Amino acid sequence: MKLASVLSPLSDTNLRLAAQCGVEGVVHRYPGPELENLLEVKKKVAAHGLRLLGIEGFLPIEKIKTGSDSNGEELELMRQLVTNMGKAEVPVLCYNFMAGTDWVRTRLDVPERGGAQVTAFRLVDAEKAVSLNDDREAIPEQVINAEELWENLETFLDEILPVAEQAGVVLAMHPDDPPIPEFRGKERIMNSPENFARLLSLRDHPANAICFCLGSFVAMGLGNEEIQQTIHSLGERIAYVHFRDVRGTPEDFAETFHDNGPTDMPAVVQTLREVGFEGPVRPDHVPQHEGEFELEPGYTMLGRLFAFGYIRGLLDGTASSD
Repeated sequence: MKLASVLSPLSDTNLRLAAQCGVEGVVHRYPGPELENLLEVKKKVAAHGLRLLGIEGFLPIEKIKTGSDSNGEELELMRQLVTNMGKAEVPVLCYNFMAGTDWVRTRLDVPERGGAQVTAFRLVDAEKAVSLNDDREAIPEQVINAEELWENLETFLDEILPVAEQAGVVLAMHPDDPPIPEFRGKERIMNSPENFARLLSLRDHPANAICFCLGSFVAMGLGNEEIQQTIHSLGERIAYVHFRDVRGTPEDFAETFHDNGPTDMPAVVQTLREVGFEGPVRPDHVPQHEGEFELEPGYTMLGRLFAFGYIRGLLDGTASSD
């Protein structure tokens, strides 16, 4: 496994800190349609001895999800992105199929250990929901059902998988966050292990892969044994791991420190080793620490430094002695 991270911002200071903590690679947000922009990010990362391992976030894919990409503009942008990633040797594209939003929270300041702050979601407070990792100001008022999403996803895969295969890029689907059946008139489909099995069966193709976001699967209501069973069932199709934990239910949960939630985190890493996972694993959302409460929720650096050490310890502790 390769310890990776999103860095916000992608500054030289944060890159140095990550490298000093044993991080091996960086995952970056959509750099735009030009190859030069992607190569510039790769060069900046490489200057600190790190690899650019993936792209995720802010993708031009919203109209594809809702079936409203009538002129094919977004599809062409996604084709170009995958092609550029192949040329730049960036192996993983993480995407999601949540229509109208990205990950959503109703609170950004729930107290955690020692007064750190974490994000939380309560369905009853959904009118106050904030869409994170997203530059849209409002969730469009458009109804879409699950079968329409499945049809749109299948069309997307048919168009992009051949490009991904040629480029040497895998598409890693992220679960819905929160993993609820519907949000503001839009049904959701990537919210259960069964639906991830359906995703893989849509197109049995090595580039049709999964981002195993641990926190999202925990929020689905899976306990420790079920998490391990799910990792075994998805097996070699897991291309990328988001490492975090939550406490609660799909309709009402809060994030936790990596070592302070209900999940057996060492067992998760051990199970990933058992299925042969060797890809990037990164701390996902992290608590905000003292002095960072005004910065981007979930992506501040002090919490990320704690997570680097915690994950590095798990990786070293479960490594084979052979």
